[in-house]
Amino acid sequence: MHGFLEVDATLPRERIRQYAARTGERFSFTAFIAACLGQAVDEDRRVHAYRDWRGRLVIFDEVDATLAIEVEIDGHKIPMMHILRGINRRTCFELHQEIRAIQSSPEKSEGMGFIRYFPYLPTFLRRLVYLLVERNPRWMKRSGGTVGLTSVGMFGTRSGWGLGMPVHSLSVMVGGIAQKPGVIDGRIEVREYLDLTLSFDHNIVDGAPAARFAQKLADLIESGWGLEQVKS
Repeated sequence: MHGFLEVDATLPRERIRQYAARTGERFSFTAFIAACLGQAVDEDRRVHAYRDWRGRLVIFDEVDATLAIEVEIDGHKIPMMHILRGINRRTCFELHQEIRAIQSSPEKSEGMGFIRYFPYLPTFLRRLVYLLVERNPRWMKRSGGTVGLTSVGMFGTRSGWGLGMPVHSLSVMVGGIAQKPGVIDGRIEVREYLDLTLSFDHNIVDGAPAARFAQKLADLIESGWGLEQVKS
């Protein structure tokens, strides 16, 4: 089950630009989205639940987000899977620091071995690994996190939604950002709109909880949640 959202990201984008002007450092927009995602999931943790091999629903207290971070290894830029642990209990700045640390020292990521060796396994072994992990929620959390977060908008300058092949109960794909007219207090202003794709496992999440989650996530992003705590 997929949902396509257009979220007004003008306020958080302006706060991030102000941070860059003060510090000379580019703040990670992905870290901000991850923090908002963690808070939204915390409102209803069933959206990142999984069923075990006996059909029992397993709901985790901690929200772990798996995302691809572009790093440079041996002169080549590659996407490396990394798990941000406990994003529902951490600040935007803490997540920003972790992402930047992995970009500068990829060998420190727990996903380093996976990205290097897993793609080289025979197809039948990879399928077996996927099957075993999907039937064991705790293995899933440990090796793949509880939610998926993909950011493709950072590589382009146009608006647009992405649609991947999610393996998590909840996956969020961050698409493009474009300037469009918006109505603010009865006035038409130029705003920056972010495209988001939300994907849910309909065997776990029904439509109404998914809609409430989408509304909560949009509200957090539009309010610039957590960015007032970013240190200068």
